[in-house]
Amino acid sequence: MNLNLTQKTALVCGSSQGIGRATAIELALLGANVILMARNAATLQTVKESLDTSRGQQHYIAIADFSQPGSVGNALAELLTTHPVIHILINNTGGPAGGPLIDATADAFVQTFHNHLLNNQTLVQQLAPVMREAGYGRIVNIISTSVKQPIVGLGVSNTIRGAVAQWAKTLSLELGPWGITVNNVLPGYTRTARLDAVLEMRAKSSGKTEATVAEQMEREIPIGRFATAEEVAAAAAFLCTPAAASISGINIPVDGGKTGSL
Repeated sequence: MNLNLTQKTALVCGSSQGIGRATAIELALLGANVILMARNAATLQTVKESLDTSRGQQHYIAIADFSQPGSVGNALAELLTTHPVIHILINNTGGPAGGPLIDATADAFVQTFHNHLLNNQTLVQQLAPVMREAGYGRIVNIISTSVKQPIVGLGVSNTIRGAVAQWAKTLSLELGPWGITVNNVLPGYTRTARLDAVLEMRAKSSGKTEATVAEQMEREIPIGRFATAEEVAAAAAFLCTPAAASISGINIPVDGGKTGSL
């Protein structure tokens, strides 16, 4: 099985922590040069220093704030002047605050749509021609199992994640003839800061402790535990390899079997 990403360059968004950070680590271990993109330079530097360089990989930092219009596009345009060939794009950014859909404001939808779908579109529009010229392209979007089964209490996220999944499927049809694959990884409950926020929200609304809420949630997962960021990252990294060249336009849950649909 060809999992070798030597001489490939990957741009990993939201890579200062959580699943983004774990994915950057996995890609580097497979031999890729990694460009870390997020807004905190100091944190990115720490992540960069942890990445594997045993095959001569070179790693870099790009600063962008996904909540600010134009920030991502400007950062990528500048990046391409010094790194004109990028083979792999990992679209990943933090989700919006939780809460019932009926209580969500229009601004919450607009901001989340910008943070996720519009930023993804900006990145792909600039990188797809680069990937086509390079003869190798992998786009992986870190979304959520809410694409298949809405998660109670995450109304805005459920809505926008679904839009991103449809966007990705459409792109897979358009970019497939160029040899560029587009796939979605759908994390379930995963041990990250995002899960901590969900536990806190559910504890407050139920009057239970966070530990009790966590135990109840884990009992709903067939494997009996939350996933780790590294397990989600492993799925994302595999989709970036030559071995995954014929996998495109799909949603891969990494949730311990919890999602109740095929």
